[in-house]
Amino acid sequence: MHDFLCPKCKEHIRVGENIIFKVKNSKKQSSLLLLSPQIGNYTSHKHRTFEIQTGESLEFFCPLCNASLVSDIHKNLAHVILLDEKGNSNNVYFSRIVGEHSTFTTDGESVHVAGENAGRYTYFKIGDKFRKYF
Repeated sequence: MHDFLCPKCKEHIRVGENIIFKVKNSKKQSSLLLLSPQIGNYTSHKHRTFEIQTGESLEFFCPLCNASLVSDIHKNLAHVILLDEKGNSNNVYFSRIVGEHSTFTTDGESVHVAGENAGRYTYFKIGDKFRKYF
């Protein structure tokens, strides 16, 4: 089973079958958002009263340290760390735009791309930005 960590505090943000985030919508309303830990699965769960619109950019935060998870690769991507069963770390970047399916997983040398909208971000280069965290 893969674990997911905040890149700032390095604490676990996966609980059971979900990765847990604090998010803010364009109206600055906050909520918890649960995402699937399976790369390429864009299933999400939120409280029914939290309103989001397709195309809207959400702000993602660590639910533990409250750090912003916006990536330094592109302003439309959020960043978390994935730990595999062997303890190897990979950077995961995913779209913050509601309805946009773009995910990038990198070990620092290669990038695995998922999602039908990933082509919007493939212009960023592999290099120092894809650094190892452990």
